[in-house]
Amino acid sequence: MRKRMIGAVFAAMTVAGLCAGCGQTKERVNEAGESVITVWSPTDEPAIEDWWVEKIEAFNQAHKGKIHLQREAIVRADSYAYEDKINAAITSNDLPDILFVDGPTVSVYAANEITLPLDDLFTEAEWDDFLDSSRQQNTYDGKIYAVSATESSVALYYNADMLAEAGIRVPESKEEAWTWQEFYDAAKKLTKDGVVGTNIIMDKGEGLPYVLEQFWISNGTDLVSADGSQADGYINSPEGVEAAEFLNSLIQGGYANIDPIQKEFHNERAATMLGGSWEVATLENDYPDLNWGVTYFPVAEDGILTSPTGDWAASVTKNTQDMDAVKEVMRFLFSEENVATYAQAISKPPTRKSSYDVLTEYNEYPRSLFKEQLMETGHPRPRTPSYSVLSAEFSEAMLNIFTGVDAKEALDDAAAATDKDYNKYYAQE
Repeated sequence: MRKRMIGAVFAAMTVAGLCAGCGQTKERVNEAGESVITVWSPTDEPAIEDWWVEKIEAFNQAHKGKIHLQREAIVRADSYAYEDKINAAITSNDLPDILFVDGPTVSVYAANEITLPLDDLFTEAEWDDFLDSSRQQNTYDGKIYAVSATESSVALYYNADMLAEAGIRVPESKEEAWTWQEFYDAAKKLTKDGVVGTNIIMDKGEGLPYVLEQFWISNGTDLVSADGSQADGYINSPEGVEAAEFLNSLIQGGYANIDPIQKEFHNERAATMLGGSWEVATLENDYPDLNWGVTYFPVAEDGILTSPTGDWAASVTKNTQDMDAVKEVMRFLFSEENVATYAQAISKPPTRKSSYDVLTEYNEYPRSLFKEQLMETGHPRPRTPSYSVLSAEFSEAMLNIFTGVDAKEALDDAAAATDKDYNKYYAQE
């Protein structure tokens, strides 16, 4: 199987062979004789940065004289600085021991043998404590390559006053979730007086496949085959085209904006919104006067109940020199206690089921709805080494469709580009 370098994720990728002979891995023992384990992860909110400081100090105190844990926080923002640094480290053979990667790219790093399998990191009973959606995201070719502390989900937020005024039913269980037709009818009825019925665009990059893939799944297909090897016949299948045309009907009808204003739902310019689980904290803290609710992700007629999942995950790189020390760090970072405190600090659902015994707010609405979706209807993004190409191609296809390009034609192009990448770099020869 040919290998490819990891390029800027969700952008053009640099094509090259893995540079096994480029540079030498640096010695990773400090003057005190401690094995130095380095973590790379993107910079985050102050609460998370504080969490890292506290946990690293606690770990180093407990392992003084044996292991020294350190972290390099790398600014990511809206650029590819983080991914560029990873690429440079791959080339120089100087990756950190532990590398945080976005969930759908776990497969990319695993397929290129940049990261290592972690099946023996926890016992079977311990792995069973992690949500299925998280384990699925972090599995490639039957092996676990990463571990996540938090999950995510998307549901349908609604302006309670607007729906009440329009006399629109709010689903109270996932079995009562709006069908696509009910979603469309509600969006049409709610569009008036400078307010659109819904917001379906989280952003014009990774937000599009993250949210909108579920319309393919609900309609009985997906963006690629289950083994990640083929997009043709999936993303552009009749069911896929139907999903794209339904979403486009919301845009073309004027019931959703292709260029929504910032915080469109929060500022009462959209009556509903397909929004992430993190929006609960934002709405509670920053929009206390808004009368809102959240309900289940819409479902195709006679379709599959589904909802997005996925978040950043920690992987172990091929350059690590002390696997025993790395495993000690990983078991510490993803212990029951630390998963719970990390999830609480970042206001995201935890990946460990036992954490919900501590974070009791997830037993109460509205957070309970996201917990329910994660445990019962969650689907991670496709696990394919060509995900970076698939993501960019899907986003471009949907934006083209929203601006007038034929849905089948746009999705055919996306399928062809994705399959070309997979067949060139990953197909068995």
